[in-house]
Amino acid sequence: MKKDNISIFINKLLKILHIKVSEEKEKLFVQIFKFVIVGGIATIIDWFVYYILYNMFNLNPLIANIFSFIVSVIYNYIASVKWVFDVNTNKTKKRMFIEFMIFAVLGLILTEILLWLFISVFNIDKMISKIIATAIVMVFNFITRKIFLEK
Repeated sequence: MKKDNISIFINKLLKILHIKVSEEKEKLFVQIFKFVIVGGIATIIDWFVYYILYNMFNLNPLIANIFSFIVSVIYNYIASVKWVFDVNTNKTKKRMFIEFMIFAVLGLILTEILLWLFISVFNIDKMISKIIATAIVMVFNFITRKIFLEK
């Protein structure tokens, strides 16, 4: 199996740190690293659209979050299927997309609830609230995508 640059980087990093792991664990580290890159880019897209919509267009933060979510989740799906996860080829692309979107919407609902709590109940700054909610939902996203996209 040919290794990509991220796999080579993780392998070298583990060697430098004198960490020995099984091939399966190394593959998981590579996958998490790729997920963080894809998720980081999706998060930047999400936060940028969110910031513009609620700051420049004075959109309600909860509505701005829905629009920013839609833009970022489209990018995230494409990148996750093409680069991060070893997708289950027994499922149709339509089914994978539907499953991805179901869990993405659940992530959106969780984000909306967290934003409401942080902003309305705890009176935390809107952008700080978005950052905290994103960190929590990121863990949810990795676990659900790993379970439902992969073989």
